[in-house]
Amino acid sequence: MCRRTRSTFELAAQPLNGLPEKIEQVARTIPDPPLTILTEEISTAADDGTGYLIVHIPASPVAPHMVDNRYFGRGDKTKYQMGDAEVVSLHARRRNSEADALALLRREMEEDPLRDVGVQSHLFLVAQPVAGRRDMCLPITGAPDWNLRLHTLFKRVQESRDLQTALSNRGFSPDLGDAHNGHRRPRGVARCSATLKSDRTYVPEGRWGDEDVIEVQLFEDGGLRLLMTRLSDGRSERHAQEGDAEQVLLDAAAVILTRHMMELIRLVSDDVGYHGNWTVALGANRLRGRRRYSEQSLFPSNHKYSADTYEESTGTTLAELREAPGTVTRRLLGPLLRSLDSEELFAKALTDER
Repeated sequence: MCRRTRSTFELAAQPLNGLPEKIEQVARTIPDPPLTILTEEISTAADDGTGYLIVHIPASPVAPHMVDNRYFGRGDKTKYQMGDAEVVSLHARRRNSEADALALLRREMEEDPLRDVGVQSHLFLVAQPVAGRRDMCLPITGAPDWNLRLHTLFKRVQESRDLQTALSNRGFSPDLGDAHNGHRRPRGVARCSATLKSDRTYVPEGRWGDEDVIEVQLFEDGGLRLLMTRLSDGRSERHAQEGDAEQVLLDAAAVILTRHMMELIRLVSDDVGYHGNWTVALGANRLRGRRRYSEQSLFPSNHKYSADTYEESTGTTLAELREAPGTVTRRLLGPLLRSLDSEELFAKALTDER
């Protein structure tokens, strides 16, 4: 807090015990939708439990926020109540950004190298920095050891204790660790399964699981792309002949890989020093008529998905990626999981309780 002395201000040390939690609680309960903030404590030299709290409030990806049923903006020296036209304009700007992410997603789905291969459902995710430089990730993609750097980033994702806890130590194959092969791509680099070659052509090796492909691309402008082709797999209760097994949706795969990608976006942001906003879009295809099958249940759900594709987009901040990745994941996957009647099975991964 500040104490005013005549025409100047001086900082007044405050008790730090519980202060960050109180401020975070205000940010999460009073604005609608809630705000994600970052706090940083600075103790006094006396080290007596008092000090100062720096509160970082990043630009919100879901602005404007309502307080007491009103929207407020800030001018040079004062705040003001926003008019309907300004609120509508801000919402439209956010929707345009998310629409751009959906356009990128649809292009990735169209250019799927396994588009005409097999019958499995595929998962796609695209992430794009909103205000990044065109060469934002050149320190990674342009480095002689770019392949090792990507491998190290993937390893850091998989070794994150917080992420393992959030996912209840669930694993899935293929995951980032199965993206063994590195390739240069136009304006970027990629790591992917062995059956996906440098020109993104799919060349099966005649082995079991050839169709289970994962690919992560990182572009110079910071764009990230995920392709994972085992969102569904065959299941047959009556030992049907190969090819006749029912394809069931592996909803855990979508949750695990989305959380992994949220962590990867965060790590890339930190590594290149980008603190701006991101737009993220997630999609899946070949869904119609398929039931979900989670490892917690012995039998598939009776709910069959009635659309062939799923698409969702959202904006996010570095603060959210650090403090509320589960919330971002819920925005991207919530509608799909609710349609499959499995959202409650992943409550821990879709929230951010510590």
